[in-house]
Amino acid sequence: MTQSSEDEKLLVHAYVDGELDPANARALAARIEENPALAAERDRIEALQRALRTQFPIAAPPAGLRARIERAAGLRRAPARPTWMAMAASVALALMLGSGATFVTLAPRGDAAADAVVADHIRALMAPQPADVASSDRHTVKPWFNGKIPESPRVVDLAKADFPLLGGRIDVIGRTPAPVLVYGHRKHVISLTAVPTPGKPD
Repeated sequence: MTQSSEDEKLLVHAYVDGELDPANARALAARIEENPALAAERDRIEALQRALRTQFPIAAPPAGLRARIERAAGLRRAPARPTWMAMAASVALALMLGSGATFVTLAPRGDAAADAVVADHIRALMAPQPADVASSDRHTVKPWFNGKIPESPRVVDLAKADFPLLGGRIDVIGRTPAPVLVYGHRKHVISLTAVPTPGKPD
């Protein structure tokens, strides 16, 4: 077996886990379709994932575990009250939902989608910059998505609410490219991911 085929097999693992960027995912999908050995490797990995999920289901933590940990660590929760951050996030969410962006869904999609969103955010924080297109101008960020994904997201300017636009990027959620708007708040980076609706064609 050549080194290149071993490399391709390693890429199949990243492909099945949804860790490749859209361009490489499409290229590898085409390569898998024409190469029976790679297709068999993909099928083997997917079967292994299914077997592991069946054999070792993720158990929900016991009720009250969080409270016990907080008590043991000497932490106390602050009373819940509306903050400017929560208000700005609510406004952004309402604007996106009101824009008719049909690819956004609030329905639970399971742990895999949530894990992918969190993993992509962490990767972005570790990168030299958290956005592929770095700009505070929504008229620069929105057109950047054109041709890269089926539908560009609505880009909202929240600078007056202390959430300046930092740019945008494309993550992959369940093998589907998903637009991400990157905002800042003080020294924090916020990734707003439009999770693709299940079953909607690309």
